Formats: sequence, structure tokens, C-alpha cells
Amino acid sequence: MLLLGLWVALVAQTSFAQTIASVRLAPPWLSSGVIYELFPRQFSPEGNLNGVTARLDELKDLGVTIVWLMPIHPIGEKLRKGTYGSPYAARDYHAVNPDYGTKDDLKRLVSEAHKRDLKIILDVVLLHTAWDNVLMAHPEFYKHDARGKIVPPVREWTDVAGLNHENPELRKYLTTMLKDWVTETDVDGFRCDTASMVPTSFWEEARAAL
Repeated sequence: MLLLGLWVALVAQTSFAQTIASVRLAPPWLSSGVIYELFPRQFSPEGNLNGVTARLDELKDLGVTIVWLMPIHPIGEKLRKGTYGSPYAARDYHAVNPDYGTKDDLKRLVSEAHKRDLKIILDVVLLHTAWDNVLMAHPEFYKHDARGKIVPPVREWTDVAGLNHENPELRKYLTTMLKDWVTETDVDGFRCDTASMVPTSFWEEARAAL
């Protein structure tokens, strides 16, 4: 029994060591970074991306190294909650909320951040979309109930529709979208909302592509 226990312990130790060796380590700028999350609408008097750019020196002086922008996409109007709606109910993954400015404004923000050795990461919400998202043209990209009706990912989240990550074409669309933001605007990465509710296999595919 003692020998069996020792053998099990050795196997467990070896397995643990192999697991540690296979772990992907975060880059130093992330693992040792100081992250500042901000809502562009409320961060400055302008309430837009240019307002964020104007305050980069303040963030730098605070010791911030990574600026996390809450979702910058246009906000859905159909079934929205409140008069403004939730920034986590995106209407178009490829667009910038016109209240915030343009992609050129984002490019300028990223460029100015990099001049100050700051990183910019975008908040992406890939579990669900607004009910008037452009992807509604592809109902097969969404989850359906037994009656064939598109449903939210969680019953109480009535302002959003759940995406079906079992659909390979949806995965391709989302991965391409993430790549486009990197190549077009030079952002440094993404904060992934409700990441644990999206299949890990999707994140693995997206990570490899990025």
C-alpha cells in the first residue's frame, strides 16, 4: 500500500510538472501590467475616443500601463434596457459607436498610447449580440429553443441574443473580426467578456489565428 501510494504521488507530481511546462505564459507587459478599465462615454467631458486620447498623459502619470476600453461598438436599439442601452449589446462588431467617433479616432488613440508605452485592449462580447445586430441576417449563427425561436444566453438577459458557437461559419466570422481590429487599428489585445461561457475550443482557435 505504501509503495502504491508513493507511485501515485510520483505520477501525480510528474503530471503536474508536465502541465506546468505546457502552460502558456502571459507576455511580461500583461503579467506585470497595471490595467485601467474605462467607459469612454463617462471618462471625459467629450465622452468619446478623442476624450480618452486627451487624457493619456494622466493615465501614464497614474502608473497605468494597459488601457482597457469597454465595448466601443454601436449599441443595439431593439429590446434595449434603458434609454441608452448596454454597451455589451453590440449591433455591429466591425464598427465604432458613432457617439465615440471613428476608426481613425481609435487608430490615433492607439498610436498616441504606444508613444507613451501604453497598451490598448478592446472589450469584446462574443457570447451574445444585440437583437438588431447585422448577424441577424444569419439566424443559424444564433441559439434557438425547441420552437425554433432565437433565445438569450441567459433568460434574464432579455436585451441580447445568444450566439451558437457550434456553427463553424460563426467561428470563422468572429475570428476574422478579431484579426481585422488588430491589423486595422494596431490594438494590443482583447478583454473577453463572459469568456467562461464561450467554448474553450473557440478561444483556442482564435488565439492561434491571432
